[in-house]
Amino acid sequence: MKKIVSKIMLICFVGILVVVTGCSKSKEGDAQGDGKKDENTVEVGILHSLSGTMAISEVSLRDVLLMGIDEINASGGVLGKKIVPVVVDPASDWDLFAEKSKELLGKNKVSAVFGCWTSVSRKSVLPVFEEYKGLLFYPVQYEGQEQSPNIIYSGATPNQQLIPAAEFLMSKEGGSYKKFYLLGTDYVFPRTANKILKNYLLAQGVPPENIIEEYTPFHHQDYQTIVSKIKRFSASGGACVLSTINGDSNVPFYKEFANQGMSASACPIMAFSVAEDELRAMDTKFLVGHLAAWNYFQSIKTPENFKFVENFKNYCKANNLPGSNSRVTDDPICWSYTDLYLWKAAVEKAGSFDVEKVVAALSDTEFQSPAGLVKMHHDNHHLAKKVLIGEIRPDGQFDIIWETKDLVSPEPFSKYAK
Repeated sequence: MKKIVSKIMLICFVGILVVVTGCSKSKEGDAQGDGKKDENTVEVGILHSLSGTMAISEVSLRDVLLMGIDEINASGGVLGKKIVPVVVDPASDWDLFAEKSKELLGKNKVSAVFGCWTSVSRKSVLPVFEEYKGLLFYPVQYEGQEQSPNIIYSGATPNQQLIPAAEFLMSKEGGSYKKFYLLGTDYVFPRTANKILKNYLLAQGVPPENIIEEYTPFHHQDYQTIVSKIKRFSASGGACVLSTINGDSNVPFYKEFANQGMSASACPIMAFSVAEDELRAMDTKFLVGHLAAWNYFQSIKTPENFKFVENFKNYCKANNLPGSNSRVTDDPICWSYTDLYLWKAAVEKAGSFDVEKVVAALSDTEFQSPAGLVKMHHDNHHLAKKVLIGEIRPDGQFDIIWETKDLVSPEPFSKYAK
């Protein structure tokens, strides 16, 4: 793969995804409040990277939250108040996430914040939310080993994504794989996720020499050497890749994988951070047959999901968002949307926007999400939900090839993390 071509592709693709402002009646920019509050409105913060390496994934979370806010406002708001979103751009800068959080909680005094993607951004803001006693809804799968009274974790815990994916690959149905290349971006989630995966695989009898672990920095572009290693590792058969690569680095990785003649039939990639939204920026003809483990796919066939997908596509078109003709839904988009409605339900149950009362009201709350019924755990701030494994189709969507029968109760603290 030629580096120059790859960089041009990335610039173009990310440019398509970064959405222009002005598509919603929201406060955007530096979140500087004037101290005056309209008693008929309630402000919430949206804390997602609209620029930088993570924009490829996070812009759509901003969009679906604005759509959900419009829906709720159209139906009367929350406790009779219209929601006003305060949108900020931490620009894929982890320190800036903390700074923007302080502005949202200290200056705007928002009732709740919806945001973050990477674990390093979440960990950056966690002490801020605990200090200001704010409330953050975090919608992305993560490594677990955390529980804060001020964070609601709607993304998957390790036992709702990592472990089921490894179990599937080792099963006869999943291909009976015996060699595992753990490849990730060098930060908290991949490091801890791979520790969990490695310990699990070792506990299942996989020899240490059949497990390789490697990391690359954010925005890494040149995967020629790494793919060559994977090619040698998989030459004797029975090998797969467990990928925790995040952000726009996925584009050159999959491209190089195909350039070196690697395919899903020879060595499948099981991704934990690639979904339909990232696939929009990739040539899917090279990706057919590779896998992903999530708790939601756009291809779920339920009335609730059909409506959700249609509404999001229509919202993007109606607001003339760039790439509106190709917009899709995916797992983090689903949980961002669900987070907003969980917050609404809890506020109405509590009869208050007070954080402690809202958190208490969330306990055991059920919601019919686009992914199906989910239930908030009674005390650990995580969602019980089904686990799905999908196979990439030529159109960038997923065929769901495996799923759990029942909801999987969240276990944020994995025994394999020790």
